[in-house]
Amino acid sequence: MRTICLICMLCLAVVVKAASPIQGLLERIDKGASRKFVIEQVKSPTDFFELDQKGDKVVIRGNNYVSIATGVNWYLKYYAGIQLSWNGMTAQLPAVLPAVPQKERHETDLKYRYDFNYCTYSYTMAFWDWDRWEKEIDWMALHGINLPLAVVGADVVWYNVLTKLGYTKDEINEFIAGPAFQGWWLMNNLEGWGGPNPDSWYKQRETLQKQILKRMREYGIRPVLPGYSGMVPHNAKERLGLNVSDPGLWCGYRRPAFLQPTDPRFNEIADLYYKEMSRLYGKADFYSMDPFHEGGNVAGVDLNAAGQAIWGAMKKANPKAVWVAQAWQANPRQKMIEKLPAGDLIVLDLFAESRPQWGDPESTWYRKEGFGKHDWLYCMLLNYGGNVGLHGKMKHVIDEFYKAKTSSFGKTMKGVGMTMEGSENNPVMFELLCELPWRPARFDKDEWLKNYTVARYGKADKAVQDAWLLLSNTIYNCPAKNTQQGTHESVFCGRPDYDVYQVSSWSEMEPYYKPEDIIRAAGIMLSAADRFKGNNNFEYDLIDIVRQAVAEKGRLVYPIMIDAYKAGEKELFAASSQRFLDLILLQDKLLAARPEFKVGTWIEKARNLGTTPEEKDLYEWNARVQVTTWGNRVAADEGGLRDYAHKEWNGLLRDFYYNRWKVWIDRQKAQLNGAPVKAIDFYAIEEPWTKQTNPYSSQAEGDVIEVAKEVYAKITE
Repeated sequence: MRTICLICMLCLAVVVKAASPIQGLLERIDKGASRKFVIEQVKSPTDFFELDQKGDKVVIRGNNYVSIATGVNWYLKYYAGIQLSWNGMTAQLPAVLPAVPQKERHETDLKYRYDFNYCTYSYTMAFWDWDRWEKEIDWMALHGINLPLAVVGADVVWYNVLTKLGYTKDEINEFIAGPAFQGWWLMNNLEGWGGPNPDSWYKQRETLQKQILKRMREYGIRPVLPGYSGMVPHNAKERLGLNVSDPGLWCGYRRPAFLQPTDPRFNEIADLYYKEMSRLYGKADFYSMDPFHEGGNVAGVDLNAAGQAIWGAMKKANPKAVWVAQAWQANPRQKMIEKLPAGDLIVLDLFAESRPQWGDPESTWYRKEGFGKHDWLYCMLLNYGGNVGLHGKMKHVIDEFYKAKTSSFGKTMKGVGMTMEGSENNPVMFELLCELPWRPARFDKDEWLKNYTVARYGKADKAVQDAWLLLSNTIYNCPAKNTQQGTHESVFCGRPDYDVYQVSSWSEMEPYYKPEDIIRAAGIMLSAADRFKGNNNFEYDLIDIVRQAVAEKGRLVYPIMIDAYKAGEKELFAASSQRFLDLILLQDKLLAARPEFKVGTWIEKARNLGTTPEEKDLYEWNARVQVTTWGNRVAADEGGLRDYAHKEWNGLLRDFYYNRWKVWIDRQKAQLNGAPVKAIDFYAIEEPWTKQTNPYSSQAEGDVIEVAKEVYAKITE
């Protein structure tokens, strides 16, 4: 009997150990890695991690799994020279880990570390499967994230709710957006665009969200689920007899209606929504609601009543729940939140690195009282539209964080957030933001960057450090008052004209660095390339930095071409325009060397989700439209959405951007030769590409370092 009990106890111990998310994380990083660490969980009211040594094993100690995972990441970066990135989540650890000579402790009083923007779920994650999500959740834990937005499968909730309200399947699919556009549907900006979705889509989403939430909750990560914000289909007045307001149009698209809080059915529909959300995915302690997002019309809406109704419905679903709202433009409306109880609202200061609303008087979006009594998070938006390009305010992000933390508004500052519209870019900036809560005092950007390069590439190298220092003082040193929406966009991706500077309609780009400096930095980085051959992080960064250099060369050649045309210099125009077109093809060749920069990777992920040829074609169309025209003709041209999510990607450069510029250049040549020409209907040129299904490879082509050397030589000859 004693033997049986002992066996049962041993089996139970094995089960408990196997169930540890930290053990699973370490084993996914490197099989057998969990045996090289001692993991200790210690109760503490403050989030902390410690690095320590016990014999030949490294001790990672913390108060919860996320803190411990953060400690694992800190150790890997700053002791083992291993930086795990979104495109490289495995590593070969040494047989005996580098020792921790003396105990190192980091703690933070910032209890929330937030991740994601609704847009991220469309610009980056629209076609992710569980394999990709598993890597992302591991990355989040390693970087201290404990409060992520989690909106996958929200469409299933809405499908079921509308079914119960009497809507037909076709009517529901006219309301729910397609895979690449659900972010804006969930923010109450549009209906139906990109659909209708097949039945299999909803089944996939429900299964995937349950996998995502299960893993998040295993780590102790607390998901922010989409709550009920008052959104109903635009025809809810006619269809259900509801009292609704019309928020108007968004970039040419009809918005969903807003259910007035005074309507007697508001609570009924909200209850129906939360019950279905809880049935499918469980209750959450945090819900995200953003009514009247981005210019939504509030005429005729009692904002205080709306706030009370939205808050009340959430609290009924879970009395412990907290409302999470995005501070963007006029949102959240002051009258909507001012009477909510303190502690029941967290405001994400979405663009705090450029347009803070927490109370900084120097901001163009200045709120004198900040968010009042309500808690808020210091967030970095960084990337708009998922555009490709180096960009950041490296020193400014550091300075502003500590400025906000030590200001009079710091008492309600409860954490940090990454609120990028698109991820899988600029890893240096995300690493920086995630470390801020764990560093108690302002630190030197240059010293941090030096340590970053050693962690990222596994060893110190003067040329690499010189290249990054130059980048940090130029393209990653966007001025404090600059409010441009993300990267300095590549002129290759712009609709051709005589004065192309920015690509997307709202980028607000201003020149703040010399293109020549970026080209020089790429050359310095390239000089170290042979010493890092086969290093995943280095080779990714090398292609990205040389890509930026080629884009800068295009920006230098473009005005020569335009001036030659204006001067009537036919030969000079012919030569400079050919050089410009050749640069586009060079860029296309360069980017073929890494799968992250290939349109084929994006399209392949989309098609892989389809279960029939028709579904695969629908998802591919979603993928192609989003990165080009974005919308229909009205939304693209009059609404300003075309090229908003432009991508400097292999395949797209060759077949879309090159073709667009070639048509325009040929027109200018004809005009110089006196031939009659017509205005170009660009949408008519662009739309056919979105409807094609010609294959694009997702496989890397060529040796990264050799291709980078060849391309760089050609742009500097």
